[in-house]
Amino acid sequence: MYACCIDNSICLNVKDRSNALASFDELYDMPEQDLLREDCHSLVDQIGNDEEEKLSVASDLESILTFFCKSHGISYQRNNGWLEILQPMLALKLSKSDLYNLFYAFVSRYIPRDCNKNGKPFHLFRLLLQYHDPELCSFLDTRKIAPDTYAISWFRSLFASQCDLKVILNMWDVYLQHTDPFLAFFLTLVILVNAKEQLITMKDASKHEIIEKLITFPSGLEADDIEDFCSLAQYYASKTPQSFRQDFGQHLFRTSATLQKVDTDSLANYALCLPVSVKELVETSQTTRGDMVRYFVVDCRPAEQYNSGHLPTAFHLDANLMLQSPIEFATAVQTLLTAQKQALAAGSAAGGEHLCFMGSGREEEDQYVNMVVARFLQQNSQYVSLAHGGYSALHEMLDDHLQDGLMDHNQLTCIVCNPMCTLANGVEYDYTEEYSKSDKGESLIDSIAKLSDVVKSKSAVVKSKMINYIKNEQPLTERHVSSEDRVGKRYRNTQSVFTIGDDDEDACDMISSDDEHRDVVNVNTWLHKPDVKFSYPCQHIKETGFTYNSYLMVTDTHLFILRLIPEKKGMAWVQARRALGNVVKITSKKRTPDLITFKYGYSDDQGIKVTDMDRLIIPKAAEATKNIRQQILAVLDSLDAS
Repeated sequence: MYACCIDNSICLNVKDRSNALASFDELYDMPEQDLLREDCHSLVDQIGNDEEEKLSVASDLESILTFFCKSHGISYQRNNGWLEILQPMLALKLSKSDLYNLFYAFVSRYIPRDCNKNGKPFHLFRLLLQYHDPELCSFLDTRKIAPDTYAISWFRSLFASQCDLKVILNMWDVYLQHTDPFLAFFLTLVILVNAKEQLITMKDASKHEIIEKLITFPSGLEADDIEDFCSLAQYYASKTPQSFRQDFGQHLFRTSATLQKVDTDSLANYALCLPVSVKELVETSQTTRGDMVRYFVVDCRPAEQYNSGHLPTAFHLDANLMLQSPIEFATAVQTLLTAQKQALAAGSAAGGEHLCFMGSGREEEDQYVNMVVARFLQQNSQYVSLAHGGYSALHEMLDDHLQDGLMDHNQLTCIVCNPMCTLANGVEYDYTEEYSKSDKGESLIDSIAKLSDVVKSKSAVVKSKMINYIKNEQPLTERHVSSEDRVGKRYRNTQSVFTIGDDDEDACDMISSDDEHRDVVNVNTWLHKPDVKFSYPCQHIKETGFTYNSYLMVTDTHLFILRLIPEKKGMAWVQARRALGNVVKITSKKRTPDLITFKYGYSDDQGIKVTDMDRLIIPKAAEATKNIRQQILAVLDSLDAS
């Protein structure tokens, strides 16, 4: 194997390199020199050559390691893995200079930096173990068994300290062919996952006994196992976010020239779960390549921030619900998991096995996001990650492409575009202020004033878009349109119920009273239920002339009006629930096309009988009424067919 690498400069590229040892001053005066010399002679004694050759080899080893320490400004430590790495290389019978070049290239490229107790490679490995097998990770965490307690020698010597020579030669051959310095992490992962059952049965054993057992696992490998062993490692690598290589590679595998330029302390910030770059999230959402990790993005920011900008494929889960309304949160989580399964089954762009949670990138919101992530980890959810930098990083990356459809974005209310936006202070944005700047909005405001002198505009709704990626036949509620929903004859072949003109002023006294019982629900949970066809922010006008910030929401069979509760942010009353089959008229005034009246009732031989109505101001009135009309016709066709 090594002859191939040296002769053909494969991977390590050390053939015909200059003699680096030529600059060695031949002074063996390090404080730990005696320890190094003792270790070199101890290794040579295990080889079994004649005494003269032993002395020559020991001298070469001491020269190589002394120069390596001095040229890099580091101290020699016993059991640091260097001699274990050099031992297989001695079989090549290389000159001292070639042996040094080979050793230097191998250590520099394939041995992670900071392989010390509690070192950063072991923090990263724990995150990988947690990502792929959270149950096993939790078991070891509970016993306070950190990766450095059993894997430190594995990483330092690339398993040479535990495995026999033939196994190591085969294993290292894979390293040199694939040039993958992270392979050690996945080989270690395979060892632990394969030993899981054996470890779990040791739940009553002491911490020391478990660690001692763990350390011995690589020694059970045989040369014939290496092909399957490495194939499994590469499989786990393919099921791992690829951005971690860029995020961690510069910290763990670097040349000595950059040793002092890298902020290695930044790795300590990734303690909760594996980070994923927003660049990888965007790239995977735009491709159907089967070899890429697919993500189900869960945006955990407050509702108003989500509505002001998010990835089109992101599912919203309000992290604040976890504390404010645990029951609503549990329901939302179940909806999320159901949506994930359906997205996977449908091959949706939003589908993915891997859960990636996204926060705002600001501490005030992300502390709640971290609580949500911790909850999933405590439940041993597999493939849990966190978008590094959150929405702020996403916005920065897409800053020049916000209009290209890569992200739903409202510049007016976006917390990045407008850091002083009132949304940052928890105050909802009043869309009527923006609307009044247009010609359409100007006539709308005037008309509202004419409706009543007491019309008041309280806190308005947050703009939102509902993008439905997943077809789901499960209804929002258990109740469907039935024959009991309508009284009398169908209104086909009668005067059109969809009129644009002066609205009738009858039945004003039929508007339902605010005193009736109303359910309190979470707005975003409802808006993102799978059977919602479309939804629109609006203002609900009562007979008194007062307006209330609301949402109009339409499912396959029903129309809902959710009235926002000012004192309970993100919550709403179910103000109205109307069967689409009961809609008999949709009207609008010519001067105020955004003021829409929905009338409910039935038709008989004497004509249409109106029993109730709702008046709404809908900024996207034309779109809303068109969609609702089509859905009503679909309901009626369905009833006819039945």
